[in-house]
Amino acid sequence: MKHQKPKISRLGEQAILLEWDFEIVPENLYWLLSVKKILREKVLKSKVELINTYNSLLINYGLSINVIYDDFLLLKQYDFASIKTEALETSTYKLPVCYDAEFGLDLDELAVATKLKIPELIALHTKPIYTVYFIGFLPGFLYLGGMDKRLRISRKKEPRKSVAKGAVGIAENQTGIYPNSSPAGWQIIGNCPVELFNPKFEIPCPFQTGDCIQFYAVDLAAHQRIKTEVEAGSYTLEKANL
Repeated sequence: MKHQKPKISRLGEQAILLEWDFEIVPENLYWLLSVKKILREKVLKSKVELINTYNSLLINYGLSINVIYDDFLLLKQYDFASIKTEALETSTYKLPVCYDAEFGLDLDELAVATKLKIPELIALHTKPIYTVYFIGFLPGFLYLGGMDKRLRISRKKEPRKSVAKGAVGIAENQTGIYPNSSPAGWQIIGNCPVELFNPKFEIPCPFQTGDCIQFYAVDLAAHQRIKTEVEAGSYTLEKANL
């Protein structure tokens, strides 16, 4: 697949934004991550922070602004089409989700909007293997692509002031998990008791961009048991055997 040259813009004095107009599919994500790696290791002249989204790459220079002008001109001339997709070391994890009414705050609304029954919604949400496209807006918030189109729904018109840690939401064509209690504009359909981010750990977030996630449904009792194991530090992330 040949990728076009990105739109390149300077964002003030400390950042450069690269934007591509391509389909949001795993193949393009893996290529974008290869671009990220090549720029960091072989192209850019100083140590920078690189942050990707679905189809863009932000280069944040922080205090290293003395080279931003040279890099901007360099990127304008760079042959991005020459970059090949490199093999990535990724993992696929299985995460439990409880879709009980206690947690599925918007399941009824989703059922009405999609004209599907709640068991059908749960089956559609747990069937795909999702790709982690990027991590933000909270530390450990996984933006997951690959959701069944039949579950697509807009964000809430009025965001909630707070949802519980582990709330599983959907918005437009994506799904994700709130790693901590937070305001939320996504439609909440369940809760995942697994720890997604802990600053006390050597690796605060066990997931990385490019990893895959598959959900499986659990009842309230299993959710509480897993939550207790997580809090006790005895829970082990489950990897999928594909």
